[in-house]
Amino acid sequence: MTKVRVAGFSISIDGFGAGIEQSLQQPLGKDGAELMQWMFPTRFFYAMQGKEGGTTGVDDQFAHRAMDGFGAFILGRNMFGPVRGEWTDDQWRGWWGDNPPYHAPTFILTHHPRASIEMEGGTVFHFVTEGIEVAMHRARQAAGEKDIKIGGGVDTVRQYLRAGLVDEIHYAVSPVVLGRGEAMFTGIDLRAMGYLVSEHVATDLATHIVLSR
Repeated sequence: MTKVRVAGFSISIDGFGAGIEQSLQQPLGKDGAELMQWMFPTRFFYAMQGKEGGTTGVDDQFAHRAMDGFGAFILGRNMFGPVRGEWTDDQWRGWWGDNPPYHAPTFILTHHPRASIEMEGGTVFHFVTEGIEVAMHRARQAAGEKDIKIGGGVDTVRQYLRAGLVDEIHYAVSPVVLGRGEAMFTGIDLRAMGYLVSEHVATDLATHIVLSR
């Protein structure tokens, strides 16, 4: 049965999932890249960059679990790029170059229409202006029996949590303090929503916590 999952979502120990002032130079906001230090050394991330090597072990396993085998993805607009407002041209095609890591239909939440973009490797970006429920309906149709990933950012994850549409969450809690940024848990009562810790394991670079209901 298809599950809707948040996976590989990195947060700081003070609960921020991205820094302030996202820009072309800082896709995760100021100091936000510190949240991803658990993934950058892994063999999975090396392979994404077309490189050999990288670490194996728990962090690498969770990196694979965060991206492998999904039938569809849903992303907020900021996860697609730094452009705001109307799409003024078709030049921006995502952060990842010609071959994004999704390799499946990927639905971008936006207020501004744009034609779908077919990329290398099976990724097709579809832009959804009708809200999170329509994006989920389309993702379920596209995913078949595979799982759907809510890929972020923070506000997108929070919207789907509040709507009761997320079955499982994997947070990678990085041992860093951001101080300011996009707060994950403000006004979110995970216990009241029925989530309990089903798995947890710590490495030198992150504590991986899986919440299920």
